[in-house]
Amino acid sequence: MEWKNPQAFLLFIPLVLAVLWYFYRRRYKTASLQFSYLEIIRPLPKGWRTHALFLPLALKFLALAFVILALARPQIPNTKIRKNIEGIDIVICLDISDSMLIEDMRPHNRLESAKETIRKFVERRSSDRIGVVVFAGEAFTLVPPTLDYQLLLSRISEIDTAQNARIKDGTAIGVGLANAVGRLKDSGAKSRILIFLTDGENNSGTIDPETAIEMAKGYALKIYSIGIGKDGPTRLPIYQKDFMGNRVKNYVPFESSVNETLLSKMAHETGGKFFRASREDSLSLVFKEIDSLEKTKIDVNRYVKYTESYQKYLFWSLVCYIISWLLGSTFLKRSP
Repeated sequence: MEWKNPQAFLLFIPLVLAVLWYFYRRRYKTASLQFSYLEIIRPLPKGWRTHALFLPLALKFLALAFVILALARPQIPNTKIRKNIEGIDIVICLDISDSMLIEDMRPHNRLESAKETIRKFVERRSSDRIGVVVFAGEAFTLVPPTLDYQLLLSRISEIDTAQNARIKDGTAIGVGLANAVGRLKDSGAKSRILIFLTDGENNSGTIDPETAIEMAKGYALKIYSIGIGKDGPTRLPIYQKDFMGNRVKNYVPFESSVNETLLSKMAHETGGKFFRASREDSLSLVFKEIDSLEKTKIDVNRYVKYTESYQKYLFWSLVCYIISWLLGSTFLKRSP
């Protein structure tokens, strides 16, 4: 509760002085009878009216106190907060070519490390629409931009390599980027970003990366590009079945290479940023930096509505005065 006119409390000063003045004057103004010998009347009991004679006056003073409280205008604030949330539309474009199975990002391979990092990134967002596009030699939309994070996390956990997804293997960067751009081009969000992850160079697809970059620039999309894994000779795990039908993992030599020039161009020309992640912890740091760079804008407007509550003090003031008048006129009426 708040008081709109707290200066009204100063009226309690003259009220208290009036009470003190009354009791001071009462000592000399009270009517009395003089007796030469009090032992005759001292044992006589005092009735309830004698003890209650102060009530009418006390109730009048109490009525004045309630009036002062009403003049101070007690108010009950009712605060309402309106939040205007300006969300971000995000599409994550993930390379699922077979080379993402390379185990140089301990304790997982490249694909599982990327999936785990993306999952944590999604869990940190709250008001942004997020979609996922996957690509290898061709691309498809896994989840269009949505606020259904449970669906999003469920589909992310199901991501597998091109072979198991039954799409053409390879690294079609232009096709993957163009598909992701298509998911953001009609977005009405003021901020639209694309997070592009790959571990190789463009080696297939019907759309060249430069064309896809121009498409992103045309729709004013910002690209954060990430190169995953280490460059150089490594081993690519392959899975085969032995003569007993059991799934066996073997390794074949593989030359890993990330086209940093292309990924840097992709980010630079769209106002984004290029990152290199050769370890799982560095990939997590990349996503944390993107998370800090792309913050959802929340405008908070606070409205306060006050409800007047002086009426109840005026009511009790009236009640006290009426009771005082009734008692002073009937049961506790004093004779001159």
